Order: sequence, then C-alpha cells, then structure tokens
Amino acid sequence: MIDFHSHILPDMDDGAKNVDESVLMLKESFRQGVKDIAATPHFYAKENSPRDFLKRREESYSRLLPNLQSDMPRVRLGAEVKYFEGISRNDDIELLKLSGTDALLVEMPFMPWTSRVISDVCELSMRPRTTVVLAHFERYFKFGAKKYLTALEGCGILIQANAESFVKSSEKQKLMKLLKSGKVHLLGSDCHNTESRPTKMLEAKESICKRLGEDALMNVNRISKALMRIE
Repeated sequence: MIDFHSHILPDMDDGAKNVDESVLMLKESFRQGVKDIAATPHFYAKENSPRDFLKRREESYSRLLPNLQSDMPRVRLGAEVKYFEGISRNDDIELLKLSGTDALLVEMPFMPWTSRVISDVCELSMRPRTTVVLAHFERYFKFGAKKYLTALEGCGILIQANAESFVKSSEKQKLMKLLKSGKVHLLGSDCHNTESRPTKMLEAKESICKRLGEDALMNVNRISKALMRIE
C-alpha cells in the first residue's frame, strides 16, 4: 500500500514530536503493509514562506534519515498546504509538490466553500505539470464539498480520503460510495502519532475489501503508483 498523507517527520508540526516517535510510526506503517509513504507536514503561508518551510523540512528529514531501516516504508517528502486566497498566483507554491512528482496536497477551508475558492484551486491545477490533490475530502462534507465534485473532476483534481474514515466514521458509507464510483483516488493515514492519531491503513484495507472487493483498493494503488512514479 501507499500512504499519501502523513505527519511522520520529527518536530515539524503537530505530528511526530521527535525521531524516536517517527521511527515507531514508520515501523507500524510498514507492519500494516505500507511500502511507500508521503511525509506531508503542514504548511501555512501566514507562518512560513515555501523556501523557509523547505529549509525546516530538510533539517527535520536529515535527523530522521540515519534512522531509516529496511523495515520501514520509503519516505517521499511533500507538504499539506493549507489553502489561502490567491494560492494559484503564488509562484513558489510548486516547490511544495511531493518530491519527484507533480502532486500538490492541499488542505481546503473548514467553512462553506465558495465558487471563488473552487476557481482558485482549479486555476492552480491548470498549471503545467501540476496535479492538485485535496486532503481528507470527507472532512469537508459538512461544508457542501460534494456538490463541487464534478467541477473538481473537470479540473483534473484528485481526492484523498483518510484511512480512519473507512473504519469508524459517520462518513464511512458516503466514502465507500465515492470510492466505488472512482471519485476517491488516494488513501492516506493522516497519522500524527502512535496513540491518539495512529495509522489505520490495514484496518481501512480490510474494511474496503470486505465492502467493495480488492479491485477498489487495487485501483487506488494504481493511481498512487502512477502519481508517485513508482514502477
């Protein structure tokens, strides 16, 4: 499996507090069948410039790197970019793509969406060699996100859902329907630690396969591999 959304880098955000916790999280991810993981710490434009963020991320990863072992997933560096007005006009935002890919993970506003916001992210997705991925889409259902699915799909925007929401969630049934219809493209743990917000990729896999069959998960893995350019 491929985990497209995680907070495993040490001391970057509200995820792993230190290298030891990062190591535990990575080992648990591998135990659950994750072979590749996107490290996507939060990026807030009001707090950092993309270049300052990348410097912090490199420092964090350099502390983790000597501790990476064969019983851990391969780590790919990226960011979870909090939407801000005018994101499509920010030249440096492309620096935050997942390394080696065209993918940019965007966290949308936790408030009712507007046509202006949708237009902004669609413009962002129209940039050359840019694939916008919306993080944990199920969290936006209460803000009317589902009615914009057709528009988002038309802009080539991909949808990521959290593994935990396929296990125990009031949105589980809605997510299953979206996954079955091919409107959920990527799966992420959004793990922050080993206790209150651990990875639940294996439980999600079992839940999806039980409900929809293995083909649904195979399609997610196919899209993930293509996006991350994994042979």
